[in-house]
Amino acid sequence: MFENVKTHIIVKYKKEKMVQIRVVTLVEQGAPSVMTLNTVTITPPKDDEVQIKQNVIGFNYMDIYQRSGLYPLELPSGIGLEAAGIVQDIGKNVTEFRVGDRVAYATAPQGAYAEYRNFPAARVVHLPDEMSDEKCAATLFKGMTVEYLLNRCYDIKSDEKVLFLGSGGGVGTLAGQWGNSKGAYMIGVDGGEEKCQLARDSGYAEVIDFTKEDVVERVREITEGRGVPVVYDPIGGPTYQQTLDCLGPRGYFVSFGTTGGPMPAVDPPILQKRDSLYFTRPTVATYTAKREDLVLSANSVFEMVSSNKIKVEIGQRYSLDEAVKVHEETEAGKTKGSSILVP
Repeated sequence: MFENVKTHIIVKYKKEKMVQIRVVTLVEQGAPSVMTLNTVTITPPKDDEVQIKQNVIGFNYMDIYQRSGLYPLELPSGIGLEAAGIVQDIGKNVTEFRVGDRVAYATAPQGAYAEYRNFPAARVVHLPDEMSDEKCAATLFKGMTVEYLLNRCYDIKSDEKVLFLGSGGGVGTLAGQWGNSKGAYMIGVDGGEEKCQLARDSGYAEVIDFTKEDVVERVREITEGRGVPVVYDPIGGPTYQQTLDCLGPRGYFVSFGTTGGPMPAVDPPILQKRDSLYFTRPTVATYTAKREDLVLSANSVFEMVSSNKIKVEIGQRYSLDEAVKVHEETEAGKTKGSSILVP
């Protein structure tokens, strides 16, 4: 909870099309307590922007990277990358959207922790009727991450044994279901019975509890000594060596996060000596940089949800003035599934 912050009533100034809104701001990076809740005036959207009344805001581990300083930001700054809501106003150059459209976004620029938002129209997508705001905000960023990881970064195949670390988290549970729908043999890794069971319920054929089992030994056992063709690793430094040891010849080391700490420098001769491994550090920003790729990725997520190939688990709901709390509880490992903020 924020301290010493007054709750303000939203007041619309119809003549000027200006709105008083609450927004979470960073004036420095560090612990969750550096976030402050402020009241500001939002101006009309620029020519290529839409103004969105945000009904639900998505929380992602990327928000922690932004807040903590792992990803440096130009300060002061907003925080958050994902929300769903309704178009309230449009800039004069905007033709794809109309006032009243249900829309969503899940990319930079950051600043999603707000009641209203002006956002580049080129980075916004239409929200299908069958997709609720809550499901979208809980899924879109994570779902687009899974889409590019499993379809485009490395296109997993039917019956292929795939290792995914953090399988009981928000991205991991979606990845298990998505990979299962493609016919892959999904192997998950997480710690503790609750998260391991969540992974099993999310389509993983095997789940390794790293608190009780040796991950490398179990992977070698499951693959009859061959290793896996790809490992998706969001952990970073603590699992670097483990991931290398789990890969088979010409395997792909896909490092898409550092929730456990920074990665060591990757030494190319090591990749050579371990039977010509590949290493990549992809981002959702790169894989959705073109509008056609953004729309393709978002629509793929919507189709997977609407067809029930993936199910969304919203584990926690927070109010906007509980932004500090969601960061604290996530970093303490007290959350499961997806978390959302409701302004």
